[in-house]
Amino acid sequence: MEEKIDTADKKVLADIVKLAQKRGLKGKLGDWKEFLDSHDKKFGANLSDPSKRPHELLATFLKSFSKEEDLKFFDNIMRHHENQYMLERLKDKSHESPEQRLVQITLQHPLYPLDYSSPSIDEGWIIINVKNKPKVMKSTTMLAVDCEMVLCEDGTDEVVKVCVVDHNLEVKLNEFVKPNKKIVDYRTEITGISSQDLEAVTCSLADVQKSMKKLLSKGAILVGHSLHNDLRVLKLDHVRVIDTSYIFQSTDGPMHRRPSLNGLCQAVLGRAVREKGAPHNCLDDACAAMNLVLAKIKHGVDREFPISLAQERVPESETTKLFLHRIPNTVNTEALHNIVPGEFRTELQSTRKVQGRHYSALAVFKNTQEADDAYEKVQGIQLKDNQGRPQKLVTFLTSKGMPVTLYVRKMVSDEPTVQNGSNKRALQTDEAVDVSKKAKIDKNTEEDAPSCDAHLNEIEALNQRLKQSELEIESLKKELTQKDFEITTLHKMVASLNKRRK
Repeated sequence: MEEKIDTADKKVLADIVKLAQKRGLKGKLGDWKEFLDSHDKKFGANLSDPSKRPHELLATFLKSFSKEEDLKFFDNIMRHHENQYMLERLKDKSHESPEQRLVQITLQHPLYPLDYSSPSIDEGWIIINVKNKPKVMKSTTMLAVDCEMVLCEDGTDEVVKVCVVDHNLEVKLNEFVKPNKKIVDYRTEITGISSQDLEAVTCSLADVQKSMKKLLSKGAILVGHSLHNDLRVLKLDHVRVIDTSYIFQSTDGPMHRRPSLNGLCQAVLGRAVREKGAPHNCLDDACAAMNLVLAKIKHGVDREFPISLAQERVPESETTKLFLHRIPNTVNTEALHNIVPGEFRTELQSTRKVQGRHYSALAVFKNTQEADDAYEKVQGIQLKDNQGRPQKLVTFLTSKGMPVTLYVRKMVSDEPTVQNGSNKRALQTDEAVDVSKKAKIDKNTEEDAPSCDAHLNEIEALNQRLKQSELEIESLKKELTQKDFEITTLHKMVASLNKRRK
């Protein structure tokens, strides 16, 4: 471990020290601030930012740790950084096989940074190292995975079933998993799993992680649909992935629309994974994801594979609902009636992406018209989600006078599709694009007609820039969170110095 610390990049060492400081870890020479006070008589803990300290000082501090659990934590961080470095190389590396090219397409997708930014250095995570060896980097072995998840009492999702198949659809793993937390919702109508299925189960998440590590250790590519959700509940960090929700481009609907697995299989394979309303079967879903990748390879990974998801309609019963998400836990369901007008009943939902501090709910109305009217009356900023569905960002004050935000979303996009010969092209969804289009395209005169394609290209380019801006905003949010932490730390330092002076 000491050798790794000596050769590690300064940025990596600074990251480890920051996390050690955040966790309050202490080595033989104390915590970070105590170490600085004893090793730097000039500045001491007054200059505690690890990124502003020399490599040698950071290394000396980290070498003072000897507990196995601390060293394992540090090693996990290093492995994570190695994977991030390898990920950047994979994005730009020339590919020698269709499988490698699909990995590259996944990594380059605009939604990848948001979906796959998981806390893989947290406790319980397994890091699958992608070693820079020819056999590993050139491996075309593919394994498809799918998980079923339940909701636990602390608001988190836990895996209860995991299935893995290879490219021949041969089953490599098919296990029920016993969570170590109390389950409050088995989601039986979706998962097909009940409490009876888990009564005699002894397999733990750690057991599954060991099996996954063995399967992936030689460079296998992991395949899945919205795979980041499965990786998150498996607590698995692996960068050689193919996400089937990324590699097919729809000819209708908004750019970067994320199709359902069932809709994608209907459009690409000509058959659905399951009957309408039937619960999921993770073995069937894993096989479906693999079949989609094989179909893409057979067609040609860089050849256009136009698909239409127009047939994937929201059932009429769903249009009577509004989806409220990212609701802070401090806001109770009664307060939702002050935000959304009209008469409705509330159905609490769970979400895979937001855990712990937020929850989601459905506002269920008597009919579609009442739901539409209520949405129009909601006071908020009009936006679109990544599938083009209208949603509003609502800001309001709690009973204690604290400002909070949440989203109110419709269950289906209002945007119609238009025919253009045998192909379909979605109307652009962003308001900024609509304004631009109206300003640049006058009435359909013969004089203006030849420039239509140019205008559409401009619209497409503007949409790309808007999507990029969204990613940049998300990155800035993360930076602000880090700055908030640093400011809090500085306040504590100032308070401590004031106490000493007194």
